[in-house]
Amino acid sequence: MTDTRDDAIPRTHSSHWGVFRGHWESGRLVVAPHPADPDPSPLLQNFPDALRHRARIARPMVRRGWLERGPGPDSRRGRDEFVEMGWDEVLDLLARELARVRDEHGPGAVFGGSYGWSSAGRFHHAQSQVHRFLNTSIGGYVRSVNSYSAGASAVILPHILGPFDAVCRRHVTWKQVVAHTDTVLAFGGMALKNSAVASGGVSAHVERGSMAQARARGTRFILVSPLRSDLPEEAGAEWLAPVPGTDVALMLGLAHTLATEGLHDTDFLARFCVGYPQFERYLLGQADGQPKSAEWAAAICGIKAGRIAELARRIARGRTLITVAQSLQRAEHGEQPVWMAAVLAAMLGQIGLPGGGYNYALGSLAHYGKQQNAVPIPTLSQGTNGVANFIPVARIADMLLNPGAPFDYNGRRMNYADIRLVYWAGGNPFHHHQDLNRLREAFARVDTLVVHEIAWTATARHADIVLPCTMTLERDDIGAAATDPLMVAMKKLAEPFGEARDDYAIFADLSRRLGAEAAFTEGRTAEEWLRHLYERTRAALEEKGLPAPSFDEFWRDEEVHLPSAPDDGGIIRAFREDPEGHPLPTPSGKVEIFSETVAGFGYDDCPGHPAWLEPVERPDARHPLRLVANQPHTKLHSQLDFGGYSAASKRRGREVARMNPVDAAARGIAEGDILRLFNDRGACLASASITEDVRPGVVQLPTGAWYDPADPAESKPLCVHGNPNVLTRDAGTSRLAQGCTGQLTVLEVERFEGNLPPIAAFEPPVPARR
Repeated sequence: MTDTRDDAIPRTHSSHWGVFRGHWESGRLVVAPHPADPDPSPLLQNFPDALRHRARIARPMVRRGWLERGPGPDSRRGRDEFVEMGWDEVLDLLARELARVRDEHGPGAVFGGSYGWSSAGRFHHAQSQVHRFLNTSIGGYVRSVNSYSAGASAVILPHILGPFDAVCRRHVTWKQVVAHTDTVLAFGGMALKNSAVASGGVSAHVERGSMAQARARGTRFILVSPLRSDLPEEAGAEWLAPVPGTDVALMLGLAHTLATEGLHDTDFLARFCVGYPQFERYLLGQADGQPKSAEWAAAICGIKAGRIAELARRIARGRTLITVAQSLQRAEHGEQPVWMAAVLAAMLGQIGLPGGGYNYALGSLAHYGKQQNAVPIPTLSQGTNGVANFIPVARIADMLLNPGAPFDYNGRRMNYADIRLVYWAGGNPFHHHQDLNRLREAFARVDTLVVHEIAWTATARHADIVLPCTMTLERDDIGAAATDPLMVAMKKLAEPFGEARDDYAIFADLSRRLGAEAAFTEGRTAEEWLRHLYERTRAALEEKGLPAPSFDEFWRDEEVHLPSAPDDGGIIRAFREDPEGHPLPTPSGKVEIFSETVAGFGYDDCPGHPAWLEPVERPDARHPLRLVANQPHTKLHSQLDFGGYSAASKRRGREVARMNPVDAAARGIAEGDILRLFNDRGACLASASITEDVRPGVVQLPTGAWYDPADPAESKPLCVHGNPNVLTRDAGTSRLAQGCTGQLTVLEVERFEGNLPPIAAFEPPVPARR
């Protein structure tokens, strides 16, 4: 017996890491990438084993303590048993709890948690579904803004250049790099593991090929990162390995050389920028007595002064593009490298030129460096949120632990909401949040935690009500992204696992119990919603006189090609060509090297111009190493960590930590040893990989291994699986943006000598008797 109606018929589907075709052979799903993708992602091979994995959630579950004692704070979350329940019974319970919180505390006591990456489908998009449900059924929710990936940059960029998307997505493209760029100076690199993914899907991975073509034409790539793997071999990059977190000092050293040797473009700075004189006083040491020279920078970043000066002279010749990876702003003072790189590009006078200047985050996602579509893609309206309160997304634990407490954000003084109920769908905060022991404590403070999940993540294990939802392969949808020319009919490839339901069906049933079904569903079935959402794109194609197939034709043919907008550089190029006619959307209409607005906020951790600010957390005798907790190469965030491709990359079931031979030898560590990584916040186990591709003094452990405490009853249990967020610090980048600082921390490493604990992250809980 097979899982689908037509065993051998291939069907097209889409994921955040690629479009593919799936069919069944001998009862097993076979996944093949779209034939037009020149460099398909191996992440597709996580699907077959994940589809029916034992970690999947088969039926609704309720935590015993919540069921027996009712809503309320409870430190047993994550430690308690679960009781199976039928759908009608559990939805009745949940509807009553939602109504209680709404009526007793108001919708401002509900936090709608989601991170939006659960599916490439535009209708079964968990973030849109949960927010639409909360808006239409209880009147709204406390929301989050920005992202863990770009929490600092999304706030600072509008002050200095323009909106985040304008600087990232409609600016410098890979086509421009191939045709025009002489030098790419990549701070943090452009790792292919990052550009393998894109929200809404990606039909053609062009980054590797584009770098190879640019290099063949003569483009020189310079990688600035403690990790050699942050640019692929095809780039042929020169590698500079600074001390992690010191990129701003290096940038200042480059800028100082440009200024003192007269290599900066004074005409561009005068016409297109504001605030350079104030910044130059700081740069030359006139403001604080310390010139930010190459020698000064060398003592901080660990790159020789002569090399810094040589690099400054190199980037002043020819067409230079400066990029900053998202990773740099996921650290203390994360606003500063984003801002300083823009200032460095302004000093070169190349902002707005094809393939030159500055493009924040090029290579960080497959969205970036692509042309925009000329027609809109399907999107599901989330309705109107009746609650004004919000938090920067990385401040979830702060909010739950400190209800009513004040906090600063982007010039505003705000107060945290008093949250009684958290509703989470489409995300796993035990992957992307920092200091997981603090997060456990925060989730213990609420009355009720509700989670929609496909599998038993740590978030599901800490929930009070767990509702099993379908994974993307188990439903029909439409895959589309605003920067991808292929819109895909995502055909269902398998029946739902156990009693799993899609989010829409769950919310439709809940909204009926809350008397809001008409507002939520608008009288449409899931199929009718797909037809309705598709029509927006079809009508736009028809208006342009392009082929505009009906929904039935689209569904039969499985894909529609969308036209691309011109590769015109967007608002940055328009400003370059006509600064008076097309000013930037900044207070001055120009590039803001010094921002009167930011200076007026009075934040000592984010002054009015970019600056080198010493980090609070630095290595010491107890924790002499620096941890780089970057994104994994075997999965998107923590998704499908139990999938075949992800599991095959682990050693003895654990995540792999890379370190330099010098550091390994000093600790008696050999290849393949199990390590204990620790600091004052926690500890985890990982397998050792010894390599020269990591700077001495640095340990690299990717995020994404599911949190797996050896003893959940302990306050700071050992994570036996290798989740680095038991070590990372839960603090905002600054009072300006309050972004996450999860990329870097300090630690010590030692060989693990005890009996090796088993991996239990993928073992489902045994249902308890009622």
